Amino acid sequence: MKKKLLFIMPSLTSGGGEKSLVTLLNKIDFELYSVDLFLLMHEGLFVEFVPKEVRIIPLPDTYHMFSLPLLQSLWKLVSKGNGKLAYNRLMFTFRNRNLKNVALREQYNWKYISKSLENIKGNYDVAIGFLEKTATYICVDKVDSAARKIGWVHIDYDQLGMDPVFDQVYFDKLDQIVTVSQECATVLESRFPEQKEKVKVIYNIVSPTFINSMADQHHEELFEKEENQIVILSIGRLHYQKNFVIAIESCKKLIDRGYNISWNIIGDGEERERLLALIKEYNLENHFKLLGLKSNPYPYIKQADIYSQTSRFEGKSIAIDEAKILNKPIIVTNFSTAKDQITHGIDGMIVEMNADAIADEIEKMIINAELRTMLTANLASLQLGTEDEINKFYELINR
Repeated sequence: MKKKLLFIMPSLTSGGGEKSLVTLLNKIDFELYSVDLFLLMHEGLFVEFVPKEVRIIPLPDTYHMFSLPLLQSLWKLVSKGNGKLAYNRLMFTFRNRNLKNVALREQYNWKYISKSLENIKGNYDVAIGFLEKTATYICVDKVDSAARKIGWVHIDYDQLGMDPVFDQVYFDKLDQIVTVSQECATVLESRFPEQKEKVKVIYNIVSPTFINSMADQHHEELFEKEENQIVILSIGRLHYQKNFVIAIESCKKLIDRGYNISWNIIGDGEERERLLALIKEYNLENHFKLLGLKSNPYPYIKQADIYSQTSRFEGKSIAIDEAKILNKPIIVTNFSTAKDQITHGIDGMIVEMNADAIADEIEKMIINAELRTMLTANLASLQLGTEDEINKFYELINR
């Protein structure tokens, strides 16, 4: 008989964790495994890439009503005689407005959201909350029957400002905690020493064959590039974590030094308006562009001259791995897990987390064509695929 797996994810709108899940689902042997997927949003950038063999579990009407704008939600819930859930919807909004830390908001609001969700029926061999916070909470609280429950942490746990006391209760009930790099594992083991034996590292799966084939799909020029202009690309949510403010500041410094730069960001998020205002303030409208979400970012990476990641923190950045596969000169800030992915001076450059350091390194790459060529050649010589990580996943779920 096939083993029955359940994956839980808030959405597949965008992001490294979301892309990681879709890649993993496409590697699973459906002759051996039956797979269900629970999402809180049934639309988004990566939904189209979910294999047809995966059954997406329908959402209850109560959650649909709960997720409406506040006044609509309250009216719907009250008219349906669900006063208690209307109260929870009101409290959810109140808590959101009074907590600035987004991660804490998600943790503390779980008790309100959870009231809108029914338990997930069925008997599963393994249930997997594939992202920290809500996905893990659903896995623990809302899955009726699973022989084993696994949580997945895609970030450096200490960097988001979460409440570890809150998560301790959930980690206690998990059979395994998977994370995406050795540095992330070290952080988890330090923060939750009693969970140390549960922590396992499985790297995000990236496929050079797939990435190179997708990169070749567009041969036309994707960037509005002037002659002798250097194109820099970054990928990530427009979010505090990705630190695109210093990317804009670095671009401004390079323009002031006389370099013709076009810096492009693929991604979207809550900081879009703030970043647009800063771009306008610095008169960078022709040099710094927010391209929005792209279901296929690989032709953009291929056509860029330099890939830069200005993050404050990462787990293990899929975008960096993809840029490595496409042999791009890479500059990253010195976030805690940077050395897990980049060997400074060999397959990329790691710089301090400030605009001057980033601008200086980009300037060095512009001036020094030999440095760019050396980095590209070193990357081309590496074996960068991680398809074999699927075997670690099989080993995990077949224990």
